[in-house]
Amino acid sequence: MTSAPLAARLSEVPGPLFFPVTAYGPDGTVDLDVFRAHVRAGIDSGAAAVFACCGTGEFHALTREEFRLVVAAAVGETAGQIPVVAGAGYGTALAVQYARTAEEAGADGLLAMPPYLVVADQEGLLNHYAALAAATGLETIVYQRDNAVFTPETVVALARTPGIIGLKDGYGDLDLMQRIVSAVRTQLPGDAFLYFNGLPTAELTGLAYRGIGVTLYSSAVFAFAPDIALAFHRALASGDDDLVNGLLDHFYRPLVELRAKGRGYAVSLVKAGVRLQGLDVGEVRTPLTEPPAAHVKDLIEIIAGGRALLAERASERGQA
Repeated sequence: MTSAPLAARLSEVPGPLFFPVTAYGPDGTVDLDVFRAHVRAGIDSGAAAVFACCGTGEFHALTREEFRLVVAAAVGETAGQIPVVAGAGYGTALAVQYARTAEEAGADGLLAMPPYLVVADQEGLLNHYAALAAATGLETIVYQRDNAVFTPETVVALARTPGIIGLKDGYGDLDLMQRIVSAVRTQLPGDAFLYFNGLPTAELTGLAYRGIGVTLYSSAVFAFAPDIALAFHRALASGDDDLVNGLLDHFYRPLVELRAKGRGYAVSLVKAGVRLQGLDVGEVRTPLTEPPAAHVKDLIEIIAGGRALLAERASERGQA
C-alpha cells in the first residue's frame, strides 16, 4: 500500500526525475569520482530525484559490487537532499539480492525492472514483484515494459501489495494505461498510487500522458541537457504550450528520430551527450556500442537547436 516517505516525496516534484549514466574510466572500471560529479551537476540543475543504476545507468552491465558502490556514491552525493532510487532486476532470487544491496547502500527506493528473458503469466509476474517488495523495507516502483506488461487487474493487485507504490510505464499503450488508471481509481478509491511515463524520451509523449493524469516522467535528456529538460518540465507544468510545442518540434522530435537510427541509443546516445557537455563518463559497456561520428554531429546540432530556441524565448521576454 502506498506510504511515506518515498511516495510522498515523489507525488509532487518540482523538477525532472534524473537517470544518471554510470561513469567508466579509461580502463573500463567504474569511475566513482566522475559519477559523483555527474550526480552533483544534476542536483544543482534542479533534479527532483536520482534513479541510479537503472536502464540509462547500464544496470545490466554492472556487477553487484559495482552496483553497491554506484548506489552508495549517489546516496552520499545527494546527502538526503533528494531521494535515490536504485534499479533491481533479473530473476526473483537475483533481484532480491540487488534490492538488499541497494538497501544496504542507503537507497530510498527501488525501480523493479522486468525479469530476465522469461515471459511469465500475470500470476507469475505478481508473485515476482510481491516477493521483491517483501524482501526489503524499500518502497518499490514496478517498471512495465517488454516482457512485463500488466492487465488492469494485476496493477490493482500490485497497488494492494505492501511496499509497491507505483507503476512506471515504458510500454506506451495509452488505452491500456487509461484502463489501468481507471481500475485502480475505482477499486482503490483514495489510494495515492503513482504513475510514471517511462518511455525512452518521455517528453515527446508528455502531453498525451498528462491527458490521462500521468504527470511524472523520467528524463534521459536531463542527463546531458538539463537546461532544456528543466525548461520543458516547467513549460509543461505551467501550460506554456508555445514553448512545449517549440521544443517538441525543434528538439525532442529530432532527438527521437536520431535515437531510432541505432540500437541501444537510449543509453549510448545519452552517454555521448554527457561527454559533449564536458564530463568524460566513458563509453558504454558491451554489448552496447557507441554511435558513429555522424550521429554525434547530429546530436550536437539538435542540442544547439534546443538551446537556440530557449535563447530566443529569453530574448523575447527581455524585450517584453
